[in-house]
Amino acid sequence: MYRGGIIKKSAEQLEEMAVAGTIQARCLRMLRSKVRPGVTTRELDEAAERFIASQGAEPTFLGYHGFPGSICASPNSMVVHGIPGDYVLRRGDLLSIDVGVTKDGWVADAAITAGVGEIDGVARRLLETTEAALNAGAAQARPGNHLGDISHAVQERTERDGFSIIRTLVGHGVGREMHEDPQVPNFGQAGRGPKLEPGMVLAIEPMVNVGGPEVRMGPDGWAVYSSDGSLAAHFEFTVAVTAEGPRILTPWHLDP
Repeated sequence: MYRGGIIKKSAEQLEEMAVAGTIQARCLRMLRSKVRPGVTTRELDEAAERFIASQGAEPTFLGYHGFPGSICASPNSMVVHGIPGDYVLRRGDLLSIDVGVTKDGWVADAAITAGVGEIDGVARRLLETTEAALNAGAAQARPGNHLGDISHAVQERTERDGFSIIRTLVGHGVGREMHEDPQVPNFGQAGRGPKLEPGMVLAIEPMVNVGGPEVRMGPDGWAVYSSDGSLAAHFEFTVAVTAEGPRILTPWHLDP
């Protein structure tokens, strides 16, 4: 999957990635507004495909190793890589929405998990914790730190609230390719791993289970589920390491 070697981007290239990231963030905010009972994941996929095309961009996931959707839509105990289809959202569900956008050859990758209508207290805490873990990890993406500082921050924030980091799924570098070096684990020791330098761009993406950390592959060969059937959440930013500190290139958390 990875070409080998961390590819640093120039200031000009980061600006081009930011264009893709802005489209990606707008797409995620649009999809989040459509998450409600009675909507199918296929309808969300179709909305994403239309929006991305309207921006002169391409859905990165569509056709990637044969993946048939423009988004990954993963409900409840499905952690990631859900193929959009006939699943009808129900009140109380959680839905992870992962979107990749390619604009002028540059990729932006990010994800959110949204509640469908009113969700229970455990689900609400899971979302709050996973998003907080993402923010904690992203805050460490600054020159002079190490990759392990990101991983450790994500793990510490998640486990503080009693949830489990999935250890077999990781984040990654991103740029011209959706998956570049380095792999970005969501657990580890601070001060370990490659030193972070300006121009590195990372997809940081905590994937968290309410129950144990183990996962299993679904029968379609794509979807990944928590092994114990517990709820899961997934949040992701594309983050650039800059001299001024972390720069989030997919700012879905900000108002448009």
